[in-house]
Amino acid sequence: MPTPTAAQTNAVQGTVAKGYEGVREAFEATFAEERAGHSAQLAAYVHGEQVVDLWGGPGIEGASLTGVFSSTKGAAHLVVALLVQEGVLDLDREVRHYWPEFAAAGKEHVTLRDLLAHRAGLVGADAGFTLEELADDRAIAGKLAAQRPYWRPGTAFGYHAYVIGALTGEVVRRATGRTMQELYEERVRAPYGLDFYMALPEEQEHRFLTTQPMDPTPAQTRFLQENAPGAHSLSGIAFNLNHAVPTVLEELPNHRVIRAGGPASVGGTASARGLAGMYAAAISGLNGKEALLTPGTAAEFAQIHSAGHDLVLGAFAAFGLGFGNMSADRFPFLGARAFGHGGAAGSQAFADPSTGLAVGFNRRRFAFREDNHAQVTRLVRALHEAASI
Repeated sequence: MPTPTAAQTNAVQGTVAKGYEGVREAFEATFAEERAGHSAQLAAYVHGEQVVDLWGGPGIEGASLTGVFSSTKGAAHLVVALLVQEGVLDLDREVRHYWPEFAAAGKEHVTLRDLLAHRAGLVGADAGFTLEELADDRAIAGKLAAQRPYWRPGTAFGYHAYVIGALTGEVVRRATGRTMQELYEERVRAPYGLDFYMALPEEQEHRFLTTQPMDPTPAQTRFLQENAPGAHSLSGIAFNLNHAVPTVLEELPNHRVIRAGGPASVGGTASARGLAGMYAAAISGLNGKEALLTPGTAAEFAQIHSAGHDLVLGAFAAFGLGFGNMSADRFPFLGARAFGHGGAAGSQAFADPSTGLAVGFNRRRFAFREDNHAQVTRLVRALHEAASI
């Protein structure tokens, strides 16, 4: 990476490669739009070479770690993609083949492909989960094995927000004898030296920054209140609002039990470097090591399997297998096989094989979704334009 430039406006630090100066300008501009106290990180690789490494705002460094919520799903399903690539898992085999107890209450014909495409209808449990259960994928899987789906599997799709990693993780555990967290550490994080932990070790706690609560405007507060889901709606069940102690989403990574357990749906901690580095490792290779995925495997998992009205989110969504299809759902200027996953607080991470671009964005304060999406879209557009020259 080149040395830092002299201009360090808006407390932005770090470096960009030649040709990526516009990315730095776009990142600096986001700080002018945010209230005081905003902090964020942005990193990117092209064909395995780092081209952007930026951070700014109070209290944050380039190596700081924050909770990345559902961006964790990308790490989990990279493990699944590897196992499918190696023939250990079969996407079209029924889940009961690996996990016999799952074949209950109308789920006997659900395939691994159905699970990964959010088509199983198993978005939560009738009584919800305790915090300790949410931190433990095996506890979630144990409850869901007997649970009746909320729609007939395969007839529709809806975001399995807190549980998809536990469901696919139980398939992984039954097939390999290893947990998703163990395989991610051994096959992905450690070999590639990634600052993206599914389960955060105690010795890394000093680098962790708690997620700050959203700071909404009065208009945003009204919007959130008027659009809050009912506790027993599909969205309420998916986000565990139906439990006697409803989950407060923005507080999840601030609980050590979540960070330590590393639930595969929501429990990861990372820097932007780690988010981008994982996707660089997936499609291009990193630090002298080969790409984790073949082009064929990457295309299979990016291919759209569910698109349209998401029954949980109540809006349009487009999912591949365990990943979102980023071109169809978020960034239409990207390649059709761009795949990745964002997180609730505002993190975003993906790979675009058409340009070799791998991106990680992370922020500390929980975002108002629409504002964050507009900001991240400008950042990703600037990155895409620079990478396409």
